[in-house]
Amino acid sequence: MGDLKENALGREKLSKLIFQLALPSIVAQIINILYNIVDRMYIGHIKEAGNLALTGLGITFPILSIISAFSAFAGSGGAPLAAINLGKGDKEKAEKILGNAILMLLTFSVFLTMGFLILKKPLLYLFGASDNTIDYANQYITIYLCGTVFVQLALGLNMFISSQGKARIAMMSILIGAVTNIILDPILIFRFHMGVKGAAIATITSQAISAAWVVIFLLSKRSSVRIKLKCLKPDIKMITSIGALGIAPFIMQVTESAIMIVYNRGLQFHGGDLYVGSMTILQSIMQLLIVPVQGFTQGVQPIISYNYGAAKFERVMKTFKITLIGTVSVTTLSSLICILFPEVLARIFTTKPELISLVGDVLPIYIGGMWIFGLQMCCQSTFVGLGQAKISLFIAIFRKIILLIPMIIIMPLIFGVRGIYYSEPISDTISATTAGFLFLFNYKKILSERSLRNI
Repeated sequence: MGDLKENALGREKLSKLIFQLALPSIVAQIINILYNIVDRMYIGHIKEAGNLALTGLGITFPILSIISAFSAFAGSGGAPLAAINLGKGDKEKAEKILGNAILMLLTFSVFLTMGFLILKKPLLYLFGASDNTIDYANQYITIYLCGTVFVQLALGLNMFISSQGKARIAMMSILIGAVTNIILDPILIFRFHMGVKGAAIATITSQAISAAWVVIFLLSKRSSVRIKLKCLKPDIKMITSIGALGIAPFIMQVTESAIMIVYNRGLQFHGGDLYVGSMTILQSIMQLLIVPVQGFTQGVQPIISYNYGAAKFERVMKTFKITLIGTVSVTTLSSLICILFPEVLARIFTTKPELISLVGDVLPIYIGGMWIFGLQMCCQSTFVGLGQAKISLFIAIFRKIILLIPMIIIMPLIFGVRGIYYSEPISDTISATTAGFLFLFNYKKILSERSLRNI
């Protein structure tokens, strides 16, 4: 499977093109999630302290999500714009977009590292840590923050490789780092008895290697959009355009952080450390099952962006329909797996009977709305690919801020701690249905020459 030339995005048979781009992207997403999932798997099996260490690691999720959100702000905002301009034939503007995205990522790295290192301990308590788990959380996040710049560059710039249709290269950048992490984790955690510190060192080392791979490729002649010194100059108008499109993915991830804070605090208040630990496992299982869909939509997005930029609207709609069938099929199958085998999935992360039993009880509830969530993922990705920042932003805010967070607070007042787990499927179902109607009512207006001229 060779890398695609730019114009193949606009002329290749769609079924073949989607397969070529989506498969490596799916693999890349699965590999990428292994960075944190593998950490949790190993940490959860540490003798005696496994439960508390796993819970402590879960407390750090909001900070990890915020760091990833800033990489998405620049990457998810800049990469579709670069692809659209490649579709228009304006390579120079595409490279200026890349240059400004790099400046944004480097700036974010400095402020995030300094800010979180100063505020980490009170934030961890705010996010749901107890005196039993704070040391584990603090050890992990202190080391992780030292590698913030690597995370920013690896995640943010890799999207510019995917947007060129070079899915295999994007996959390799993640694969190299993930394999390094998988090898280093057991060595540092168990062989050198470093525990959560070893997991953090393995993670940032892996991200550094991934970042180096991405930067080297974008400097090379193999890249359709290259890093050039003359393009590393701030352009306020261009940064604003990147931010306008990147704000929706950014808010989706930042609100993910807010959701984890509300979840952890609610579960700590109504249940205790065991329930906070269950959410760490639930989130991990959700990520394992949802990443194929994320990979699929991310792989297809360059096709949508390029053909929209080239005014090939029929190809855009055909791509959307294929994406919709694929995403809903996978999320439905994933829901069935969780309902049928909840305790089997729980054992991946822990050997503690009480935690396995709790996860087995609540996972079918928590995952109950996942079957229809493929609809939202498809529509959300398509809106971003079409440069529709306002609609993407609304969908992101609606599900998490308007629906989910209030439900997490209100539902346990009615149903007790179990009500917290009910919040997820209710909000998933309502928001996915809303996203579907928004696409149905807006796609004809968006797919027009007049709309394209405003991008």
